[in-house]
Amino acid sequence: PLAYQDADGAVINGNYAIEHGLNPVKDAIVIEGSSSPYVNIVAVKDGRANEEALQKLLKALQSDKIKTFIEDKYDGAVIPAFQSKETADKLGADY
Repeated sequence: PLAYQDADGAVINGNYAIEHGLNPVKDAIVIEGSSSPYVNIVAVKDGRANEEALQKLLKALQSDKIKTFIEDKYDGAVIPAFQSKETADKLGADY
């Protein structure tokens, strides 16, 4: 990540850019749009999706408090994309 300072251009993952004081929204020449198919997901083994601990984790991760934290902390460089598998399936997402 620090090698970008010696290069004419570089491709850097957003999380690495943020860790090194860059703001991908403001500092990038090109950035993926909000319709990018690349997101982080929570995945579990078959049969474990309804376990209480997982449901608590999902509720916390998808809360307004976490959404606000992401928006404030990452200033548009990370976009909260909370949706269930069922919702994504209806929208045509590929799992």
